[in-house]
Amino acid sequence: MYATATRPSFLATRRGRLILALVCVAAFLDFLDASIVNTALPTIRGQMHFSIQNLQWLVSGYLLTYGGFLLLGGRAADLFGRRRLLAAGTSLFGLSSLAAGVAGSEGLLIGARLVQGVGAAMMTPAALSILTTSFPNHDDRIKAIGVWSGMPPLAGVFGVLLGGLLAGGPGWRWVFFVNLPVCVVVLVGLFVLLRPEPNQASATDFDAPGAILSTAGALVLVFALVNAPNIGWGDARTIAELAGALILLVAFVVNEQRRRNPLFPLSIFRIRGLAAADATQVIAQAAFYSVFFFITLYMQSVLGFKPFWAGAAYIPLTLGVGVAAAVSTQLLPRIGVRSIIVTGTLLGASGVFWLSRIPVQGTYAANVLPGLVVMALGFGAVFVGVQTAANAGVPPDKAGLAAALITASSTLGAALGLAIFSAIATSTTHQMLVAHAPHASQLEALTAGFRSALTVSGVFLIAAAGIAARTTNFRGQPVPSLSQETSATLSADALLGSGVVLGRGEALVTVQRHLGETKHDAQ
Repeated sequence: MYATATRPSFLATRRGRLILALVCVAAFLDFLDASIVNTALPTIRGQMHFSIQNLQWLVSGYLLTYGGFLLLGGRAADLFGRRRLLAAGTSLFGLSSLAAGVAGSEGLLIGARLVQGVGAAMMTPAALSILTTSFPNHDDRIKAIGVWSGMPPLAGVFGVLLGGLLAGGPGWRWVFFVNLPVCVVVLVGLFVLLRPEPNQASATDFDAPGAILSTAGALVLVFALVNAPNIGWGDARTIAELAGALILLVAFVVNEQRRRNPLFPLSIFRIRGLAAADATQVIAQAAFYSVFFFITLYMQSVLGFKPFWAGAAYIPLTLGVGVAAAVSTQLLPRIGVRSIIVTGTLLGASGVFWLSRIPVQGTYAANVLPGLVVMALGFGAVFVGVQTAANAGVPPDKAGLAAALITASSTLGAALGLAIFSAIATSTTHQMLVAHAPHASQLEALTAGFRSALTVSGVFLIAAAGIAARTTNFRGQPVPSLSQETSATLSADALLGSGVVLGRGEALVTVQRHLGETKHDAQ
């Protein structure tokens, strides 16, 4: 049943705007953490005497638990209350940040990062599902998603700049301590602005086998994708891990089909356009995330940028994403979400193909900035369109699950993209060093690898446009009506999404190591 009456604007009220700001801050924590920690990695390695292998797990470990617990976190938000899950996730995130800041050993610091990922996996789907259930007015929802769309690039750039200042000033531990006051603000705001929700789950009908199978399957899958660039796609260990993940996920699907109250109702995929939106996010995010990764490497390794200035170089991209999100928000009710996503992916592909021509003797102004700006316009449009399409028509009792699906799609896309494109870049660099040694320089080989990876990233965006053409052309129709009980208990809104700018570069150290090894082998 769809509501036909026009709902009043909650976003126009002071309470609505405060809640939107509050949950934007909660979302900002996740995106900020990714880039701020990456910037401090060299300092952490020097002071804590990390090995290269263990240093990588400061970022890979976070991604592992974040991706592994997302689906469980999203469904738990539906069953146990969104405010409750967001508060629990924020508390866990804050406590683990404190533990990371005071850690005195490699093991403790990596362990704290693993727990941080779990906290973020609880926060993200809870926040997005609050948005989708608390903004029944479709204009409010589109505007809120538009505001949110500027958060990932803003947090990414701010994280790089702040991380450089903190690591070079008071010390690397402050990249974790800086989270604490923000967590306190979020927790106080949650209990002041949001009303509690009833617990919809009981211990007797909770799908424990489904929770175990889904979490274990996701953990093994993300672990395999993160480690594949290190040990090789054809290695027996990688094949065994991927096979194990497949077995666990198939068992999970079989379990859900047989349960009377499944953790993951497969009927959610009957919602028109949801599966296509999630699939588009996987492919597009694989491309966008990898572009940031390789262009950052190019600016630092080839153009000689310091980390601080490499972060500052993305400020125009932040502005471009903000402009594209604002324009897309205005156009969406007129032309529909399908046109927004398809146009965004093709525009993004144009920018990526421009970047795929980067030369060894290039400059930021001539070879990087134009492509980044064009890609930013596409990125902003895709983000608004996909987030809207993935949550359109989702009933309130499945809002957390839908939020977890689109967030998991982003995480899976980022991990998959880095795994694939890192292998392409490394292979191209290795072949050039071997075929042209000793005439090929390290910088020429590195740049050739980056160009190959960027070219395939552009192809991925074109493929994403084809998938996006199958999404429902949502124009902002009313969302399913809330029941009387749900309407009484839900009072607020929030927003979050998935996407990443300069973020979770867990393969950064890995690719640099691989590229160094190829040079050694060639010599």
